[in-house]
Amino acid sequence: MIKERDFEIERGGIRLDAALLIALPTSSRTFIREALENGDILVNGRKASKGMKVCGGEKVFVKALAELEDNLVAPDPNIALKCVWEDEAILAFDKPRGIAVHPLSRSEKGTLMNGVVAKYPECAPLGDRPLMAGALHRIDSGTSGLVLVARTVRAFESLRAQFSAQEVEKTYLALVEGCVATGATLENDLIHDPGLPYCRMLDAKQNRLTLAERAKARSFHAVTNFRPIAHTMEENEERTLLEVKIFTGVTHQIRAQLAIAGMHIVNDRLYGAFAVENEVGHYLHALSALFTHPATQEKIKISTALPEWASKALA
Repeated sequence: MIKERDFEIERGGIRLDAALLIALPTSSRTFIREALENGDILVNGRKASKGMKVCGGEKVFVKALAELEDNLVAPDPNIALKCVWEDEAILAFDKPRGIAVHPLSRSEKGTLMNGVVAKYPECAPLGDRPLMAGALHRIDSGTSGLVLVARTVRAFESLRAQFSAQEVEKTYLALVEGCVATGATLENDLIHDPGLPYCRMLDAKQNRLTLAERAKARSFHAVTNFRPIAHTMEENEERTLLEVKIFTGVTHQIRAQLAIAGMHIVNDRLYGAFAVENEVGHYLHALSALFTHPATQEKIKISTALPEWASKALA
């Protein structure tokens, strides 16, 4: 953290935030913009906007400014953790529906990883993405279930390599609308919908985008295998419990591919499902992961408990 520092801007003719980043390279443009907005950086004794053009020679006073090394997940001991595996190398948690895996800024709290670093501070600096704090993958905030976290650099590197090589077999449970009689393997190239301010995935080949929008879109190949394991009724509506296996890790992969194939996950309104009253999140659960343990080099499978809706369907 940079505190109580005075200096003069040397280079003129550029934006203030760019000039400050040249003078303070251990910080970032995001942190500089936040400090300017909060009045923690004064230019000639006054607050200034990030886009102000500087001439050179302006006097700058930094009250407080975060550096890159400060970009860590903030501990939040109020997050209840359900740990399903703990050893010297890795941790595994059963995340409830309704909370995100990790924060989007260092000031945000209320996520799973805020709770993890409060209890396991060794995780905070791990990984190639500071605000992941050693988490090896993500699941949507509306999805419940397994999240794997590394406790050491060696464990993180080993497991990230396995994820990248698609060697980790992840099993999910999904409750979908209607009756699904047989299983199948789905393959799609998925793209982000460019017309929305939030994330929603589309089939790269079958969508309503213009040719120009399609040409700009980056596609991600996704492969999902599913099979029905139970059928149930809810107020005269048929539902099917699916066991789903994936090796790829594309954003919204299961939700999007099942919806494209005409199978909507219960309460997943983003992908066309009917709303369920008084329910938060959708009926998708990360059940287990099969991988090679980074310390013992043995294959292990870590599982979570069945969510209530899956137990009900199986019963």
